[in-house]
Amino acid sequence: MDINVAIYEDNDTLRESLSFLIKGSNLLTFAGAYPNCLNIVENCKTNRPDVILMDIDMPGISGIEGTRLVKEAFPSVNVMILTVYEDSDKIFDALRAGATGYMLKKSSAIQIIEAIAELAGGGSPMSSRIARKVLDFFSTPPCGEKENEYTLTDRELDILKRLVAGDSYKMIADNCCISIGTVRCHINSMYRKLAVNSKAEAIIKAIKEKLV
Repeated sequence: MDINVAIYEDNDTLRESLSFLIKGSNLLTFAGAYPNCLNIVENCKTNRPDVILMDIDMPGISGIEGTRLVKEAFPSVNVMILTVYEDSDKIFDALRAGATGYMLKKSSAIQIIEAIAELAGGGSPMSSRIARKVLDFFSTPPCGEKENEYTLTDRELDILKRLVAGDSYKMIADNCCISIGTVRCHINSMYRKLAVNSKAEAIIKAIKEKLV
């Protein structure tokens, strides 16, 4: 099945290059390219993208705020940040807004296409440098042992850890030797305990509170 991809990028040259990349892929369908997020909700309503490639630094409305607007109106749309920013604040702000992928602009064309496919399949692709920053965050020694105040089961904690690592539901099911339906049941239970409504919210809560 084709993956409809929209692009939000204010650099004309890069926007055109990304458009050619999407149009030239057999796996992807071009759903529009825009220099800003001023009409992003209307654009999504018209073109129905499955995945959005989102720059952060754009005039009028930032990519992070644009991501938030999209996820509020169309929760099923996957947003992948494509940016030059590598600092932790930008990463976590993007995740908090609802982004489920974070790639650097210097990624190769193949890496970007593979990341789009992974995102559409339920994964959370990240550039290796970004993934390292997330791992470094986890590696910071906690101030004392944190109690599992949310009463997550061992299975739920394992699934949460795999979500943070970017695994899709299918990958989790295969690794845990359970069905995708069972994975969804565990995730729904986990969402209730964490008081979150999406994978992105669960991931950012796990990172911020060092739950895994």
